[in-house]
Amino acid sequence: MRVSEPRIFLSAGEASGDLHGAAVAAALRRLYPDAELIGLAGPRMAAAGVEPIVEFKRLAVVGFVEVVSRLPFFLSLRGRVRQLLSERPPELVIPIDYPGFNLWLTGEAHRRGIRVLYYIPPQLWAWRQGRARILAEKTDRVAVVFPQEEPFLREFGVEAVFVGHPLLDGLPGWETPTEAIAALGADPMRPILGLLPGSRAQEVRRLLAPFLEVAEEVVRRRPQVQILVATAPEVPVDYYNAARRYPVVPNAVRLLSAATAVLTKSGTSTLEAALLETPLVIAYRVHPLSYLLARRLVRVESIGMVNLLAGKRLVPEFVQDLPVERIADALLPLLETGSCERETMVAALRKVRGLLGEPGAPERVARLAAELLDTRV
Repeated sequence: MRVSEPRIFLSAGEASGDLHGAAVAAALRRLYPDAELIGLAGPRMAAAGVEPIVEFKRLAVVGFVEVVSRLPFFLSLRGRVRQLLSERPPELVIPIDYPGFNLWLTGEAHRRGIRVLYYIPPQLWAWRQGRARILAEKTDRVAVVFPQEEPFLREFGVEAVFVGHPLLDGLPGWETPTEAIAALGADPMRPILGLLPGSRAQEVRRLLAPFLEVAEEVVRRRPQVQILVATAPEVPVDYYNAARRYPVVPNAVRLLSAATAVLTKSGTSTLEAALLETPLVIAYRVHPLSYLLARRLVRVESIGMVNLLAGKRLVPEFVQDLPVERIADALLPLLETGSCERETMVAALRKVRGLLGEPGAPERVARLAAELLDTRV
């Protein structure tokens, strides 16, 4: 029997989850036009018909110490979600990435007999593998977006399904380099270095200054390089005051398409660069205590998804210590058309792109949701 008007709780906590959650919400609407969609939702999910229960920008936090500093807010949010699950229980909960909160949500939903479809689970093969048992016990399905996750999680008894990466669905609509350069008003005859310091305020606060120092060093050595800085919609504009000497770009994907090479934080932007075959260098920094704790927990040598997918260091990474001259050394050959370093990386990124599956991830997730909803009746 088919559920016609299900109540579905979707939970995302940062910009990438909001993007992917919006695509899933739209796919669910096509299957269930009268569904009630509610949860932790950003502007994209809200536009797709998900009713937000909290101010989205308050959710964006990364690092152990940073989470502790926001503990009163998250404790209050937990209480609010508990109340909602009890008073207006959904037929299905779909956590999207955001493991710190969503693993807790998974347990709360399971305890109440609510089915759980976890989309983009925490990268447990990289750290804290014991959490895979939590997914095995407390989820009904797990939709994974990287191919190595399905066999890994199934070893722990998780009902994991590889659905492909959702970024592939946006790729046909992305601009060509020529279109992007023209839209930005940049000089097509000069190399472009894009700076992507993050989508969260705390990332921009920690990374923008060293990224700008690297840019200055690159320009000092090669004055013809153009510097452009990507902003994020959830970050206050005054966070970018130090970058105003360069053009600022509100569309990170456009900058990735236009750039000859980019300096970027780890995360979704590294995969977007791979899909666009834009050479990159990764740099990241968190609170020192968060870094020390992570060093004890993380089981892999890389933080960049392109490197993790490839199983080797294709892209230079600089974590916590961000040496300006060494980062500039890594970037300069990538800004040189025809250089061996650039050609090698472009070829490697093309192979990474081939590992991400086929377009259609949101529809596959919606079909998994429909299986859980319809078998419940």
